[in-house]
Amino acid sequence: MDETLAKKLRILADAAKYDASCSSSGAPKRVAGKGELGSTTGAGICHAYTPDGRCISLLKILLTNYCLFDCAYCVNRRSSNVARAKFTVDEVVTLTVEFYKRNYIEGLFLSSGIIKSPDHTMELLTRVAKSLRRDHGFRGYIHLKSIPEASPWLVEEAGLYADRLSINLELPTDASLHRLAPEKNGPVIQNAMKQIGARITEAKAEKRRFSPAGQSTQVIVGADTTTDEALIRKSALLYGSFNLKRVYYSAFSPIPDGSAILPLKSPPLQREHRLYQADWLIRYYDFSADDVADAAEDGMFSLDIDPKLAWALKHRGRFPVDVNVADREMLLRVPGLGARAVDKIVKARRHTRLRLDDVARLTSGLKRARPFLIAADYHPGPGGTDRLDLRAKLVEPARQLSLF
Repeated sequence: MDETLAKKLRILADAAKYDASCSSSGAPKRVAGKGELGSTTGAGICHAYTPDGRCISLLKILLTNYCLFDCAYCVNRRSSNVARAKFTVDEVVTLTVEFYKRNYIEGLFLSSGIIKSPDHTMELLTRVAKSLRRDHGFRGYIHLKSIPEASPWLVEEAGLYADRLSINLELPTDASLHRLAPEKNGPVIQNAMKQIGARITEAKAEKRRFSPAGQSTQVIVGADTTTDEALIRKSALLYGSFNLKRVYYSAFSPIPDGSAILPLKSPPLQREHRLYQADWLIRYYDFSADDVADAAEDGMFSLDIDPKLAWALKHRGRFPVDVNVADREMLLRVPGLGARAVDKIVKARRHTRLRLDDVARLTSGLKRARPFLIAADYHPGPGGTDRLDLRAKLVEPARQLSLF
């Protein structure tokens, strides 16, 4: 690799680090045929995870960090004093192919600043994916960032070659977007997400290819005053309206020469973690947005206990539940029981009455679950969930950090 290309790679790989929405979950499995290159089935070496737990590596870069927009929270904004670079389409294609051949990567995550126009940028992104698929027979994973303001036909073409498309919502409210990114338009962003969602649904019904791994989005946390409750309600709306695969939560990170209207420091990373936990309750644990919001105090999730435990402590009267008779929905609300553990419990109790030791073999979270459940040989006793010190006993221990 010549020094010019290496310098571009350093700049544009670093510029892409703020984008969290690069998971490859949901990608269809493919193996290269004769004369083709790559697959989505092999074990990778870092960073992105598939639904079955495989780890695959992605080349995560921007096509360019030049941008027409001047979003206050973005390090690549028009007025930012950062080193700039721009790949050509051929350079991105060459890097992807050569890195794959060296077993560095198994896929590509490609985003970009807006250059010249949204249509011009979207066309360049699509040309990269098209060249990889058609000219090089690349069968690995490709994730493209879609430009909300781009023409629908360009996005339609991108979906033919990409495994996943994503559009960053950026901020959860139109008011915040207007304040921090006045050149962006909330309704335009959501309309573009709606169009992609509709195309994905149509393609599945017609059994044709269009962004088969679905679409995702990213929301910045802590750059404005939006509460956790409002963020989760927004995510629930997006899941229901646009059939999103995932919403990613990215804690705001102060940037060099940042605007005076931005916070001076990042929110606690634990807040980002709690939002992901709340998001999972909606997607995998049959919690409604109202249920999850009920776990918050004054609109914010507690940093010392997870939202599921917070909900259980607020509704102690619904516990303990009997693992041998309770329905799946209620078992999913028991702290310490994951969705897989609940499915194992439901399956196992068809053949025998479960004792506490049986439950212990099916979950690693028995310590947290014990006050909230009944087994054939176990009952937490009178007032088990009403103990005043129950929360204190179940608080997650603080992680001890060491310099060594």
